[in-house]
Amino acid sequence: MAHPARRGGHPHARRSKARRLAMQALYQWQMNAAAPSEIIAQFEADDTVFRGVDRDYFERLVTEIIGRVDAIDALYAPDLDRPVEALDPVSRAILRLAAHELADHLEVPFRVVIDEAVTLARRFGPEKSHAYVNAVLDRLSRRLRAVEHGAG
Repeated sequence: MAHPARRGGHPHARRSKARRLAMQALYQWQMNAAAPSEIIAQFEADDTVFRGVDRDYFERLVTEIIGRVDAIDALYAPDLDRPVEALDPVSRAILRLAAHELADHLEVPFRVVIDEAVTLARRFGPEKSHAYVNAVLDRLSRRLRAVEHGAG
C-alpha cells in the first residue's frame, strides 16, 4: 500500500481539506443558489484546489447539505441567540457543515467536528466567531451525541 503522502496526504488531512472546500462551496451556494452539481464542477475545474483533498467526501458534504439545508438549519437553530438568517454567511456555512456531520456522519467523533469547525471559523469567519461556533456546536453535540458525551 502506498504511503499516505504519496496518495495525496493523510486521510485526516484529506478530510480537513474537504471540509474547508465544502465550507467555501456552501458559502458560494448561499451567495448565488446554483445547483450543487454546478458548484462542485466549478471547484473541480481547478485541479490545484483538489491536491490532497478527499474529493468524494467533499462532493457528499456539498450535495447532502444543500439537499436538506432546512432540516440542518433546524438542528442548530435552537442553540442560536438570533435567527439563522441573521448569521454571517461564513458562520452559517460552517454551522451547516458541522451540524450535518454531527447528525449524519457518526463515524466522525464530535470533538473532531467541533475542532474542525472552530478552526474554519478562526481562519475564515468574522472576529470571535470561533467562540460562537464552538458554543453552538457544543450544545448541539450534547443533544445529538449524548452517548458520545457520556450522558447516555
